Amino acid sequence: MKILMVNKFLHPNGGSETYIFQLGEELQKRGHEVQYFGMEHDGRVVGNHVEQYTTDMDFHTGKLRKLLYPFKILYSFEAKRKLTAVLRDMQPDVVHLNNINFQLTPSVIYAVRAYRKKTGRKVKIVYTAHDYQWVCPNHMMRIPATGKICFACREGHFFSCAKNRCIHGSLVKSLLGALEGKLYYRLRTYGMVDVIVCPSAFMKRQLDTDPILAEKTVMMHNFAEKAPVSENIAAAGRQDGADAADYVLYFGRFSEEKGIATLLKACKALPGIPFVFAGTGPLEELVEQTENVENKGFVTGTALAELIAGARFSVYPSEWYENCPFSVMESQIYGTPVLVSDLGGAPELVQAGVTGELFRGGDAEELTAHIRNLWEDPERCRLYRENCKDIKFDTIGNYCDKIVNEIYKG
Repeated sequence: MKILMVNKFLHPNGGSETYIFQLGEELQKRGHEVQYFGMEHDGRVVGNHVEQYTTDMDFHTGKLRKLLYPFKILYSFEAKRKLTAVLRDMQPDVVHLNNINFQLTPSVIYAVRAYRKKTGRKVKIVYTAHDYQWVCPNHMMRIPATGKICFACREGHFFSCAKNRCIHGSLVKSLLGALEGKLYYRLRTYGMVDVIVCPSAFMKRQLDTDPILAEKTVMMHNFAEKAPVSENIAAAGRQDGADAADYVLYFGRFSEEKGIATLLKACKALPGIPFVFAGTGPLEELVEQTENVENKGFVTGTALAELIAGARFSVYPSEWYENCPFSVMESQIYGTPVLVSDLGGAPELVQAGVTGELFRGGDAEELTAHIRNLWEDPERCRLYRENCKDIKFDTIGNYCDKIVNEIYKG
C-alpha cells in the first residue's frame, strides 16, 4: 500500500510525531510506501518525493505579523495546493491525518476530497485524534487562565473559547480558534474523514458528542515499544524491593497542565525522598529550585529507558484530559509502577492497585500521601513491578497489523 502521513510538524516535537515516525517506519519495514506532508522546518526528518511542504508557521508568536495570517489559520490555500502536488505524484491508497489544525488547516481534507473526485481513485482518509481539537478549539478542554476543566465547547458551542481567552490568553487568537471550530462544524467538514482513530475510550466519548464524528470513531490504544536496557538496570529492584531503586521519577514536559506545580508541592513536602525529573518546559526554573529534585533535562532512547527501569516508581500528575500518554505505558512495560492522576485517558492504562495507583488530579495533599505511602512500602512496589510483567499493551508490530487490516483495508 501507499500511505501518506499528514502532520503539521515533521520534526520531533511531541506525542503525535513519535506516533507518525514509529508507525511510518514499521509500515516501511513491511513493504509499504510511506511519505509525509507538513510544514518545512530546519529540523525536518521525513518528507515526500516532490519536496512540497508548507511555510513554517508559529501560532505562539506574540503578534499576528501579517494581514493574511489569520486567514491562513482558518484555511490554507498553500497547504491545499502543495498537498495536491504530492497526491498527484504519489497516488496514495491512504491519507493518514494527524495534527492538522491551525498550521495546515482542514484545507487538506478538501484537497484529498477534490483529488478523489477528479481522479476517481478510492483514497481512504484516516485521522488519528491526538487531542480534542475537533470538539474544543484550544484542544485541551481546559481553561488555561484558571486551570479549570471545561466541556463548554462541545456540541458546537465554540465561542466559549473566545469568552475565556483559551488560546494563549489572547482574545484575537481565541476568536480565530472559535471561528475555525464553528466554520468546520457548520460545513460538516470532519464528517468527510472515513475513520477516526481514538487512542482512548475517553477521547472517543468526547468526539462522539458530535453525531457526525460518532459515526466514524474507533478506539485503539497507542503502542508501547520497549528499548533495550543493560542487564544490571533491567534486573535492578525486581526481586529485592526498593534497595536498588532510590528515586521517584517524572519524565515529560515541565508545564502547568502536566501537573508539575502540584508535583513540586509534593516534592517539597517530602524532603527525605529523592526525585528525578527528565524533560524541559516553561516551569524548568521551578524544578531547578527544588532541593530534592535532580533535573536530568531532555532524555531519550536507551538513556531514558534505563532511567525508567531504575526508578522505584514514576509519577504522571497531569491536570488536563490526557489522551493516551506514551509515558504511562512506557513506565509499566519497563516494570516500573506508575502513580497517575484520574483525568482523561491515562487511568485506562493503569490497573489501580495492581500495576500502579490513581489519585485525584490537582490535589497536592492526596498526591503527597500516595507518594509517601508507596515509598515507605517497598513490598507493595515489588508486587506492582511483578504485575507489570503481565501488561499486554500493543507493540508497534501488533498495532501496525491492526491499522493496516482493520483501518486502512477495513
